[in-house]
Amino acid sequence: MNNFLVSVRELQQKDITAIAGYWYNATEEELTAMGADKNVLPQQNEFEAMLQNQLLLPYDAKKAYALVWECNGKTIGHCNVNPITYGQEAYMHLHIWQQQQRHRGIAAQLVALSLPYFFKNLKLKKILCQPHADNKAANRVLEKAGFIFVKEYITTPGSINFEQPVKLWMASPEIIQH
Repeated sequence: MNNFLVSVRELQQKDITAIAGYWYNATEEELTAMGADKNVLPQQNEFEAMLQNQLLLPYDAKKAYALVWECNGKTIGHCNVNPITYGQEAYMHLHIWQQQQRHRGIAAQLVALSLPYFFKNLKLKKILCQPHADNKAANRVLEKAGFIFVKEYITTPGSINFEQPVKLWMASPEIIQH
């Protein structure tokens, strides 16, 4: 058992710069490893405005909804859902910002702590996640967190991604034990 105290909280104004920095300070190699295409990222000020807007909208009007991940009191990443079909489903994305924070056995705990926020606040029936098929760590995290493997296929998983093979995972309130 690790000695890490992990927690999850909703996005706050103070987090916007750090989340934007994660994307806009990433190298092209890091973005490619995440399946992201630097050429389709919005301008940083547009990205930050989108996050700011997220803080203002009620849950049923959000196009994206982010949570901040913390370990031992320090912000280490975020988890967000988009697109969202309020009351139905959303696609989840997981991000631990720095390499040294990964592979510590805490991501599945953070995902498990995030799910109740998404299910309750967005009234979701299911959460889907489709990491790159070769991303062994992300796929293992989803399995450990209780997601069910659905299928492997080729798609463009999001607006900032390129076409890639993914593994589709699904969670519902009935599957996940709180």
